[in-house]
Amino acid sequence: MTLTALLNNQRNLILLAAGGSFVLLAGAFVFQALGYAPCKLCLWQRWPHAGAIVLGGIALLWPLRILMYSGAALALITGGLGLYHTGIERGFWPGPSSCTGSGPGLGSLSGNDLLSFDRAPAIVMCDQVAWQLLGLSMASYNALGAFLFALLWLLAARRGPVPA
Repeated sequence: MTLTALLNNQRNLILLAAGGSFVLLAGAFVFQALGYAPCKLCLWQRWPHAGAIVLGGIALLWPLRILMYSGAALALITGGLGLYHTGIERGFWPGPSSCTGSGPGLGSLSGNDLLSFDRAPAIVMCDQVAWQLLGLSMASYNALGAFLFALLWLLAARRGPVPA
């Protein structure tokens, strides 16, 4: 099958978009299993992928345009979060104080919090790059992939259903 034929088929476009979200989400869980704990923003980026996967399954059964536009919206949301996260990692803008070096520090903790060994908070910093390849972090790859998936969802919405 040629690339043109692949991209002219609505079902294939839905499979590529939802399948791409599945691959990125599975990859995130593999990295987590390898010891790369996700930060708060990493976790936020996972939810739209999960939604896009579910929408992809539904859209394969009922190829309604609203489902495809919703898939594109979810991909744009996670892509935007990935872009925002990348900017935080590169120091372009500040991130949430709850997971970056700009937090309130020890001054916001009570004496009990400081002396308690029962529940030590495991905070993964959002402004620290845990892994990168070719100068791009996982958040950057998520943004690039998600924007590609949004395009695929939009192409699928423009294509009519292929007769079975």
